[in-house]
Order: sequence, then structure tokens, then C-alpha cells
Amino acid sequence: MELDLDELRALAGWTADCAARVLPLIPDDARPAAAIAAAREFAAGAPRTKALRTAAWGAQAAASGATNPAAAAAARAAVGAAGAAYLHPLESPHQVKHIVGPAQQAALARELAGDSAEAELEWALTHAPPEVRTLLNRFPPGKPGKTRLGALHRHLESALRTGS
Repeated sequence: MELDLDELRALAGWTADCAARVLPLIPDDARPAAAIAAAREFAAGAPRTKALRTAAWGAQAAASGATNPAAAAAARAAVGAAGAAYLHPLESPHQVKHIVGPAQQAALARELAGDSAEAELEWALTHAPPEVRTLLNRFPPGKPGKTRLGALHRHLESALRTGS
């Protein structure tokens, strides 16, 4: 499978937008914001560099160190946004998590903060560019599991695949 930079840039832009919506849930840690900024730079045409990976690792450290579950989920959304530039061209169900992960983590963050996960999913779906839907449909169905996060994954993946 071939993945071109334009597809990866569209994915990174969308995932960064999804993650940025929950950044206010992490007010005291700049690392998730740096990861989102790095994803947006890549989406705008910057090359994939070590700085992008370093920003993702920083957001991962923020997620691991967060004491608030909503903040941890929001930081994981930022990790996924920065990592979107490195989606692997493997026909593997695991890769689907890299496509929908930032949006599902943002929805979980909203829910954990007492807001509506469904409203966050709807925002993600209405703002997904056609390239994301096309890209997702090149991969086999994901295997999200039976957790709440898995339910959010199933909703996103199904709606993105069908265009609904």
C-alpha cells in the first residue's frame, strides 16, 4: 500500500483540529499544544522531522503524568495528532487506530470532563476531509475492543467508512 504525503497531511490536519478542541482540558502543560502545533506544521507542508516525533513523545509524557483522566485523554489525542504523519502503509487493522484515535480520545476527554462525547464525534465527522475517509477505506476494519473507547472507535470508523 502506498500512502502519499498529501493524504498524511490531510489526516494530520484533521487530527490536530480534533485534538485542539480538547486542549483547554490540559491547562497546565504545554507539551500537548506543542504536539498539535507540530502536526499542524506538517499538515501545512513542513517535512516529517525528529521534532515531530519529539513533540509526540512530550505529549505522551503529559498523558502519563496527568492526574485528571480527561486531561490524560486530551493529551493522548495530541499524541495521535503528532503521530498521524507516521501512519504505516500496512494493511493492518491496527493502523485504523492511528486514523481515528485522536478523534476518539478527544470524545473520551469530553465525556470524562462531563460533556457530550457524541457532540465531539459529530464535530469530528462533519469536519473530516474526504481524504481521511478515502484513506480509512484502504485499510481493513479495525479491532477496537469492548471498552468505552472501543465503542467510540466503532462509531467513528463506521460513520467515516459509510460517509454518514
